[in-house]
Amino acid sequence: MTSNIKLYVGQLLLLICLCATVSFSQTAHTLLRDGDAFYEQGDFTIAEEKYRKAAQEKNTMKSQYNLGNSLYQQNRYEEAVSQFEKSSQQGSSNVEKSISNYNLGNTLLKSGQLDLAIESYKRAILQNPEDLDARRNLFLAKLMKQEQEEQEQQQEQQQEQNEDQNQQEQNQNQEQEQEQEQDQEEQQDEQSSQEEQQQSEESQVDNENENTAEEPQELSKEDAEKLLQISENDEKKVQEKLRKVSGSKKKPKKDW
Repeated sequence: MTSNIKLYVGQLLLLICLCATVSFSQTAHTLLRDGDAFYEQGDFTIAEEKYRKAAQEKNTMKSQYNLGNSLYQQNRYEEAVSQFEKSSQQGSSNVEKSISNYNLGNTLLKSGQLDLAIESYKRAILQNPEDLDARRNLFLAKLMKQEQEEQEQQQEQQQEQNEDQNQQEQNQNQEQEQEQEQDQEEQQDEQSSQEEQQQSEESQVDNENENTAEEPQELSKEDAEKLLQISENDEKKVQEKLRKVSGSKKKPKKDW
């Protein structure tokens, strides 16, 4: 992209000098000429100093414009913007205003202010339709603006995708945590149930043992009859033995 600034020299400079001989002092003229010489040599710091002194002597469109150029060459774009705005306001013709707006557009473009740069190029073209540099830079600035918007749109889409992905991951992590907690709760409940069942079984066994030791087991009717029959038979056997013993005893003999 053509972003070279236009230096206010040559015939235009001579024209202004001729038209402003009454009000333009020799000192200011000399300072401007010295500033142009240092600018041509690439010593933009000294050129800036000369232009500032010239502006103090006589604040003109040329002093503001060339001061803006020296600041631009030092990458001091914010200060350069201010100078080009002043020079565009002080321009006495459309050509002067056009070149100020052109350089203003270049400076804004360098600082990344594409919308303002586009507007500056448009003003430059309206003021001087024959300025092909302004037309070319306007076209390129619009392309840069379009690319910037596309990049911003892609970044927004990518950010939305990242946010959606992060949200999905968070949801999955939450679901996994909930499942793990649920599994742990189920395991704890199952373990507690098993312990309770075991305790219940042990308690039941203890109760049965206690009941067996403390209370005699109830007999059925048949078992009771059998025991009674056995008891009666045993008693009869005992009585028979007693009778036999009694019958076998001999009577004592009298010893007289």
